[in-house]
Amino acid sequence: MTAAAEGSPPLSMARTRRNALLQSEPVQGFALISPTFLYALILLLLPILVVIAHSFWTQNYLTIDHTFTLENYRIALTEPIYRELLWRSLYISLTVSVLTVILAYPIAYFISFHGGRHKSLWLFLITIPFWTSYLLRVMSWKVILGYNGVLNSGLMGLGIISEPSTALLYNSSAVIITLTHAWATFAILPIFVSLEKVDRTLVEAATDLGDGPLRSFLRVTLPLSAPGVISAALIVMIPTVGDYVTPKLVGGKDGVMIANAIQAQFGKASNWPLGAALSVTTMVIVSLMAGATVLIIRALQRLAR
Repeated sequence: MTAAAEGSPPLSMARTRRNALLQSEPVQGFALISPTFLYALILLLLPILVVIAHSFWTQNYLTIDHTFTLENYRIALTEPIYRELLWRSLYISLTVSVLTVILAYPIAYFISFHGGRHKSLWLFLITIPFWTSYLLRVMSWKVILGYNGVLNSGLMGLGIISEPSTALLYNSSAVIITLTHAWATFAILPIFVSLEKVDRTLVEAATDLGDGPLRSFLRVTLPLSAPGVISAALIVMIPTVGDYVTPKLVGGKDGVMIANAIQAQFGKASNWPLGAALSVTTMVIVSLMAGATVLIIRALQRLAR
């Protein structure tokens, strides 16, 4: 046997390996791309197929009217039911903001002026209700104000009423109570921050000049904390106009607000243009109302000086 023959594999063995490699390449390539490639191809083509099917269905079964019209705004402003819901929403929102500020100011004042080194602890305790879900807090008030709830049971136990009252739940008052509790912390914090910026020497100077505690508060503390009061009122008033969950759970038919009507138009009624018109109308009116609130509070602030 020669040296060349000893250093190289037999010719038949080389041909066998080459044929096996050529035959296995397509199989190996298919095995590598088949699971991943097909999965990616399905994910890529599925949205395209959905869009094509939706376009086909829209063109054949729906007629979209692109004509410009203000009819939906006329309906939103003139229909009695929507007008009533809008005014009810504004009334509830304004009432909630006023009550929340009235309840939040004494708490913020106490923490700022009398909290001492425990201010952080008091603020921490105020935020504890927000550890629970907003929905859970609303449901808690539903239990408290219910026919066999905590409030009715307590009043009956004290002998104030002889039978459970149905006037505590499923009305505007229940919505106001629930929203006031839910947004109290949002009013306390900005008022507290504003009170912290009040110069204590000015309060002491007013006292030295003969002002009593009430007069000093009205002439010094309250005007200087007015920015916090304005912020708290706006923070509460603007979101509560569009609240949907609270009137849905505790409002009943007498506590329905404009957000529930908007949801109905986008949902069961499938009248999106009217729902959008109601939303824009509410947004514009709330913006004007917020601006008027700021102007009124600033005017009162100037009069107090």
